[in-house]
Amino acid sequence: MLGWTLTFLIIALIAGLLGFTSVAGAAAGMAKILFVIFLVLFLASLVRQLLRRQ
Repeated sequence: MLGWTLTFLIIALIAGLLGFTSVAGAAAGMAKILFVIFLVLFLASLVRQLLRRQ
């Protein structure tokens, strides 16, 4: 999941440098969404592990 986030971030940066603003905006939006999903899943996994140890 984090790999997809980094992929879309790189696509957004390259498209932004080349002037493709709509492509850059779409790729940046996807990177943000995937990053939030990754963060939520990470936190859920962390909480589950902490509760399992108790």
